[in-house]
Amino acid sequence: MAAPFKILVIDDDPTGSQTVHSCPLLLRWDPATLAAGLEHPSPLLFLLANTRALAPQVAAERVRQICRALAVALPAAGIARWWVVSRGDSTLRGHFPLEVDVISAELGPFAATLLIPAFLEGGRTTVGGVHLLHGQPVHETPFGRDGLFGYGTSHLPAWVEEKSGGRLPAQQVQHLDVAELDRAATDGGRALAARLAAWQNQPVVAVDAQRPQQLATLAAVVRASSRPVLAQSAASWIQALAALPPQPRDAAGLAQWRRRGLGGEPLPGLVLVGSHVPLADAQLEQLLREPGCAGLELPVARLARVLEGPLPEPLLASLEQEWQLQLQALLAQGRTPVLFTSRGELRCGSAAERRRLGDGLAALMARLAAALAPQLGYLISKGGITTHTLLADGLGLAAVELQGQLLPGLSLVLTPAEAVVPQLPVLTFPGNLGDGATLRRAWRCMEGLDPQAEPDGGSQPDPSAGARRSASSEPP
Repeated sequence: MAAPFKILVIDDDPTGSQTVHSCPLLLRWDPATLAAGLEHPSPLLFLLANTRALAPQVAAERVRQICRALAVALPAAGIARWWVVSRGDSTLRGHFPLEVDVISAELGPFAATLLIPAFLEGGRTTVGGVHLLHGQPVHETPFGRDGLFGYGTSHLPAWVEEKSGGRLPAQQVQHLDVAELDRAATDGGRALAARLAAWQNQPVVAVDAQRPQQLATLAAVVRASSRPVLAQSAASWIQALAALPPQPRDAAGLAQWRRRGLGGEPLPGLVLVGSHVPLADAQLEQLLREPGCAGLELPVARLARVLEGPLPEPLLASLEQEWQLQLQALLAQGRTPVLFTSRGELRCGSAAERRRLGDGLAALMARLAAALAPQLGYLISKGGITTHTLLADGLGLAAVELQGQLLPGLSLVLTPAEAVVPQLPVLTFPGNLGDGATLRRAWRCMEGLDPQAEPDGGSQPDPSAGARRSASSEPP
């Protein structure tokens, strides 16, 4: 039976479900897929738009298509009460305000647009209107220097003005600070509810957050109000608005979804690393120190020449066959293959060229993984574009079912029972999450090993050495 209300999350990559559990994630929004998603008993429905990987005009059209499909499907499903979340990156990368503008035009009007980039589980907080990553203004980190979505300020009102090209001036951006949210927790939210009721002309409201209770207080006021609000947020707001109970399985229980062979033996895993932010480099280096893992590097500079050359198809097919044999050989040795793009960033001539290269690399990784998938027990996919391409194109899925978080912020999803590779667990791993050991700990969890133990021998060279001029399927 469907929930009496729905929280509709239009996610700009497939990793934004990292605070919740037990809900469907849709990779398509045709009438049948959307109807099944709305019928699900969870109050949450994620629509994986993957717009961060798209050019602005294409991203706007995709969000428009999703909104128009929802406008038909919601009344058909008998759902009259719903909220929309435009889930974006907690390090402020993405198509803002473009996507919320489209959502407002198609599904609005809304009382306000709440800007809530805090992802508390990942060390992203907002204090005094300034967005921080582990206490550092986020524009000072590598994420602020992103080649496609870079920005020059961590002060959210100023960031709104910058990203809107001055159309939304900083002085018109309202602010909910931590003191007001803390007071609301003691006065029953009356003052906060009155402020919500007074909002006119859909202002952008930058929301502070340091603790989950602050978002929970705001969410309670929003749920109690008859005025719908739109949110541009990271993942913490989604959990606050849904107010879900704890997930039914812990990390060990989730790892038990690993598929087994006919004799009951656990099937091997495969790790994909497309993201190339410095954190991903460090995580990959630590994983490759595990004697149970073995790396296979895809040389991006060489691939770029092939993809842009006169005969890309036969040359790429030959390379793919060679890499497929190497992956099979690693599996035969009883090791976990780690397929990764060479580290660093190849400087492309334009944003369009950069996206074409990223799409081509992600598609290549997805094809290699999909060819192995029937013999795998699990997949770990690091990077949003890499993961979306794997699920939607490589595995050809319309939807997956979110089970929960293996480690904080790391969602484990299952392919449907009717899929070509049924009930395959895929760990969706954001490029910007965790510390240097998080990828290694996730792999050890899926292997049934102590995630805190250090590697007991063996090492491989730093994968980032000697390839600093290469690129990857992910934006930095």
